[in-house]
Amino acid sequence: MMGISGYAMGYFGNEYGRYMSMPQKINGMEGIGSIGAAGKQSTKVGSSEECQTCKNRKYIDGSNEADVSFKTPSHIAPEKSASMVMSHEQMHVSNARQEGSKENADLVSASVRLKTAVCPECGKTYVAGGTTSTMIKYAEENPYEKNRKLIEGSFLKGQFIDAYAG
Repeated sequence: MMGISGYAMGYFGNEYGRYMSMPQKINGMEGIGSIGAAGKQSTKVGSSEECQTCKNRKYIDGSNEADVSFKTPSHIAPEKSASMVMSHEQMHVSNARQEGSKENADLVSASVRLKTAVCPECGKTYVAGGTTSTMIKYAEENPYEKNRKLIEGSFLKGQFIDAYAG
């Protein structure tokens, strides 16, 4: 009998907080974008310089895996965000492959999804975060666990039958 254990890594502000950009305080105001002296959103900056919002954007990994990058908030330039976030997510895939190669474990799937956003100040598109989802199937070794599942399965038999289908 095989047991399935899966875990989906969260993304961008989810409780698992895989990899997200964090809004910073700018001119005393929390949020994304910078506020000018007149209280209005700043206008777009030239493409050669980085705007305040992009300069202050930080990325952090919120997972419980200690061996991946960005455990402390770090800056990534918008032009480099796609490659850096994908590289980071591949570390999680590598960890899943390592876990799936253990005895009585089999990596069923691993996928990476990147989230893009547009800076409200300068209009540059950047990768705002990523999600790594993995599923690992474990072979059942414990005879007590095996028997528990067998007993629980006998209670569930027939509960989801539509007697009126016909």
